[in-house]
Amino acid sequence: MRINRSFTDKNESPYKDTPFRKTSSEIKNPDGSIVFQLKDLEVPEHWSQVAADIIAQKYFRRAGVPKKLKKIEENDVPSWLWKHEIDTENEADSENPTTSETSSKEVFNRLAGTWTYWGWKGNYFDTEEDAKAFYDELRFMLANQICAPNSPQWFNTGLHWAYGIDGPSQGHYYVDYKTHKLTKSKTSYEHPQPHACFIQSVEDDLVNEGGIMDLWTREARLFKYGSGTGSNFSNIRGDSESLSGGGKSSGLMSFLKIGDRSAGAIKSGGTTRRAAKMVVVDIDHPDIEEFIDWKVKEETKVAALVTGSKICAEHLNAILKACLNCEGPGSDCFNPLKNPALKKEIILARKMHVPENYIKRSIQFAEQGYTSLAFETYNTDWDSEAYLTVSGQNSNNTVRVTDEFIEALEKDSDWE
Repeated sequence: MRINRSFTDKNESPYKDTPFRKTSSEIKNPDGSIVFQLKDLEVPEHWSQVAADIIAQKYFRRAGVPKKLKKIEENDVPSWLWKHEIDTENEADSENPTTSETSSKEVFNRLAGTWTYWGWKGNYFDTEEDAKAFYDELRFMLANQICAPNSPQWFNTGLHWAYGIDGPSQGHYYVDYKTHKLTKSKTSYEHPQPHACFIQSVEDDLVNEGGIMDLWTREARLFKYGSGTGSNFSNIRGDSESLSGGGKSSGLMSFLKIGDRSAGAIKSGGTTRRAAKMVVVDIDHPDIEEFIDWKVKEETKVAALVTGSKICAEHLNAILKACLNCEGPGSDCFNPLKNPALKKEIILARKMHVPENYIKRSIQFAEQGYTSLAFETYNTDWDSEAYLTVSGQNSNNTVRVTDEFIEALEKDSDWE
């Protein structure tokens, strides 16, 4: 390929006309506690704070970046395109030889540099100057938001080329550019997983390859490196359908809930980004109505948790105070027949459906001398304990309908 320069000049930095600024980025919980914080990160001056937050919180490599690097010489590669690794002989800090990415330039360089390196190894460029132009033009376009790759590229591409970061093989395969044969990756990042979306099949089999439990392993491999995945689960038999061993199936929904928990446990790309998962079920599946109602029912559980927790906290503490503020003798304060204020609060709590065992527990705490009751309450924040408790929160659910179904709907006729 021949690459013409549109934004950059030969032998000059691609960033020379792009001013940069220092800023900070942080994530806070609803209670104000800090989840993530990075100070003095460097981004182009024209970038919004949202853009700065995204690259800092999602795409900066947070660990393992060597403070000192050395080039790895390759005879058939220009010196400016050589790979790098940690310089163990000239470490600035022998106890802490690695750090994190703090400048967007580091990210732009590792992305564009790796793409150029791959292109050079594959003989894509007519001349070395074409390769250098490709490298510079891409860095300029990334810095000026003219182009941007998908998330797995930001997460994974260039970690091996730029920093020598690697790890054991995770079961990935790649097509060798020389032999054109499918080859198993020997390491994690030399041939990374830079693809965004995968479609995977699943068979109605519990533990064998290609089956239900195998799918969760394959999904975890994709989520770990920042990719998303989707599957049509219509092959899985419905609730109470017969099994070959003579038993009954636990149904589609029981397995979807396992997959939902698995996805929720994984931070995609090792960052705060959640796994991207799509679930498709055909309209004629026996469990389709339960699938459609799944998220709706879980939302009602969240509403019950939020409302119920606040009602319980209010009334149980009121019962406790009625016991403590009593002016009667000893045990009479804990007896609703002899403490009118306590009787009133118990009646109010029962009207609000506070469980009887919790009412009794509150009185027992008062007898033990407690002055307040720490009853945890919940809220509707998407990352709150309430939503972490219920299922169905980690996938986009889709119903696949047929032409016949739509035609029946248009005619207001029966569909079988």
